[in-house]
Amino acid sequence: MSLHGAYDPDNVFAKILRGELPSVKVWEDDHVLAFMDVFPQSEGHVLIIAKQSKARNLLEVEPDVLAHMTAALQRTARAVEKALSPDGLSIMQFNGDAGGQTVFHLHFHIIPRWADRPMKGHGHAPMADAATLQPLADRIAAALDLGRARRLASGAIRPHKARSSVIRTRPV
Repeated sequence: MSLHGAYDPDNVFAKILRGELPSVKVWEDDHVLAFMDVFPQSEGHVLIIAKQSKARNLLEVEPDVLAHMTAALQRTARAVEKALSPDGLSIMQFNGDAGGQTVFHLHFHIIPRWADRPMKGHGHAPMADAATLQPLADRIAAALDLGRARRLASGAIRPHKARSSVIRTRPV
């Protein structure tokens, strides 16, 4: 596919967002979903996608969506670093077929790198199973909470009010 064209609502990420395909979720909010890449180029490879946008690539994304995505990208990359202690991180984003894009729903890759481990090629890594990915997702998600807990303890941020997901059928 080229840089320009119609959004395909049946792309794999759209199906994940609709719950039609499984994913190993790291975290999500109203704007983004962070989940493990099933074809990881390295241990701990995470993808960040927007939930509401139909942007196929960076050229089409709405500025407010991109702002949410980059904040999520930084938050998740920090958690990957805390959880896995890599020597470095590769942050990647591909645009168009010729640019290396394989799924035409805007997404960012967070790929932990170690000096003594080669990185597998984009689109050439073997498929991982959920049983292998889930413990990594859990470690990364736990690192998200550690950073927030430290900032809460130091007074740098205030706690959010809890939102109830309980559906009430009668008055309490």
